[in-house]
Amino acid sequence: MAITILPPSFEEENVSEYDSSSIDSGHGTYNTPTNPTIHATLAGTVLKTNKLLSVLPIRARYTPEIGDLVVGRIVEVQTRRWKVDVAAPLLAQLPLSSINLPGGVLRRRNAADELQMRTYFQEGDLLVAEVQQIGSQDGAATLHTRSLKYGKLRNGLFLAVSGTGGGNGGVVRSRRQVWTIHTAHGGGEVSVVLGVNGYIWLAKQTETDFTTSQPQTSISNIEDSVTDKMYSSENDEISRATRQEIAQLASCIRVLAEHGFRVDEDTVVKSYEAALELEALSMDTGEGNDQIDEYKRNKIIEAVRELRINETK
Repeated sequence: MAITILPPSFEEENVSEYDSSSIDSGHGTYNTPTNPTIHATLAGTVLKTNKLLSVLPIRARYTPEIGDLVVGRIVEVQTRRWKVDVAAPLLAQLPLSSINLPGGVLRRRNAADELQMRTYFQEGDLLVAEVQQIGSQDGAATLHTRSLKYGKLRNGLFLAVSGTGGGNGGVVRSRRQVWTIHTAHGGGEVSVVLGVNGYIWLAKQTETDFTTSQPQTSISNIEDSVTDKMYSSENDEISRATRQEIAQLASCIRVLAEHGFRVDEDTVVKSYEAALELEALSMDTGEGNDQIDEYKRNKIIEAVRELRINETK
C-alpha cells in the first residue's frame, strides 16, 4: 500500500517505523551504520515491495526503458549520429543506421549519407522515435525511427508536461500512445502523440502522416512509402479551425497535468468532450470566454475524476 509522506526536513523525518535489520533500503532512502532507522532523501510516495522500501518522487526526470515511444528534439549533429533531448538525465542518441533513407533504400550507410545528415534531421527538429537500447554503462538511450510510424514531426504543436513514465500524474505507458481524434467546429482530424517522456505532439492529420497511417507497411512496399516528404521541414497549410481545436486540446492536457491526473487517451478524450459541452453551454447563455474559464477548468477536473472513479469500480 502506498503512503504519502511530507518532504524530508532538516530533522530527517523517518520514512517508516522499520529499520534496516528487517527492511532493505531502496531508491530514495538511506540509513547509517550508527542509526539503523531508514530515512527519506526524496519527497514522494513510500513504496514497499516485499522487504524493499523505496520512495517514488513527486517529480523526477524521465528514465528510458526499451520499447518506450518518445518525442524528442535534435540538439546536436555528430559523426554518424544525432543527439536528442528526451527529457532524460542524459541525451539520447539516434544513429544514422537507425533511420529510413529516402526512397526506402536498404543498404549500409556510407560517407555520402554522413554528409547529408542535416538534410534528414538538423538542430531544433522534432521527431517521434522508439527506445531501442539502454547503455549498460551510463544508462543513455539509443533510439530508432526505422518504422514508418516514427520520424520527423511537422504541422503541429509541441507540448511538454511533467511525466515520470508510469507515475500517477503526467504521461503514462498505456495501450495506445498515438491516435487520431475527430475534432469539432470543422477542425478535422488531429493526431495525438503522447511521448512517455512527457513530450506531446498535436498535429493536423495529413495523407502523408506516417505516425498514424500505414502501420503495417511491408518491406517490399517501403520504397513506395518512404519519400523525401518524410524529411521535409515545411508545414502544410493549416486552417484556422484546426489551429483552434489543437489549442483546445493542448489546454485540456495542461489542465490534466497541472492537477496531477494521468495523461492518456481516455483522459484526453474525456476532458476534450467536457470542454466542448461547456463551450456549447457558454454559447447558449451568451457568457464570454473570460467568465467561464475557471468554471470550465473545474468541470474538466470533475469529468476526469468521475472517469477515474468508474475505472476503479
